[in-house]
Amino acid sequence: MSEMKKIKNLKEFSTSADRFEGANLLCPGCAHSIIVREVLNATNDDLVLSASTGCLEVCTAVYPYTSWDASWIHIGFENGSTAVAGAEAMYKALKTKGRLKQPDRNPKFVSFAGDGASYDIGFQWISGCMERGHNIMHVVLDNEVYANTGGQRSSSTPIGGSNTTTPAGRVSYGEKQNKKDMVAIMAAHGIPYSAQVAPNKWKDMVKKIQHGFAVDGPVFINAVSPCTTEWKFDPKDTMMLTDLSTDSLVFPLYEIIDGHELNITYRPKNVVPVEEYLAAQGRFKHLFKDEYKYLIKEWQERVDANWAYLNRREEARV
Repeated sequence: MSEMKKIKNLKEFSTSADRFEGANLLCPGCAHSIIVREVLNATNDDLVLSASTGCLEVCTAVYPYTSWDASWIHIGFENGSTAVAGAEAMYKALKTKGRLKQPDRNPKFVSFAGDGASYDIGFQWISGCMERGHNIMHVVLDNEVYANTGGQRSSSTPIGGSNTTTPAGRVSYGEKQNKKDMVAIMAAHGIPYSAQVAPNKWKDMVKKIQHGFAVDGPVFINAVSPCTTEWKFDPKDTMMLTDLSTDSLVFPLYEIIDGHELNITYRPKNVVPVEEYLAAQGRFKHLFKDEYKYLIKEWQERVDANWAYLNRREEARV
């Protein structure tokens, strides 16, 4: 196993040699690039990366230019996970046959995809990778919408959110379904490690990414990624909104080891009401009209119930 990268502080971390360059076409304030940098900077090992079709891919690989200073594969919406799993399987086979010139370099295999390419289109492909036990990490850049193709809802879109396919208006409050619990679904495969992370809690993220790189087997990471255009907030407020997501417990931070052992990794000192998280985004502004205010109450009750459930899971140690 390669030696884990030691990181002393944020300054040292932020000035690490980048394998994801700053030159790209992502929207100002997009959290995608922050998450990718935090994942890649967590290790000094060689990397083999894939990116499914999505905002990250189209904005970082405009031919003939690239933002990636690492081995990188672009493939369809659905199969970024299987592409990098294929590379991992080939590497393992060549190593077994003694055909690698540097067999001790131990590259890490990572696929990046949005929630559309993970929760929906790529779901069965990711499930297959988890079930077969490939030694890869799949990272979801979860902005809760198909941002790259026009702002359509995905199965990660939370209830009440307004978007282009379930818009809020005179007859609707927007998205009608609750967000799919992908971390629980992936953990149910019995994989060694799955976790939720947020770019504002960089130490927590780096610790989880390094843990994920250290285990032998598939790893699933779900990262909240506020989207300036579809969540409708000022680009300067990305970190503020990410803080609200974790401090309101709308996006709780936890990990699940070996499919069952749940650990909560961040407990806010002052829990923020869900109403503040919703009020900071244009996609939820209609919920503050009198006819839809009951949904804010239901939002809070749902978040409180989920937090209580996570705490019971952690206490039970099952």
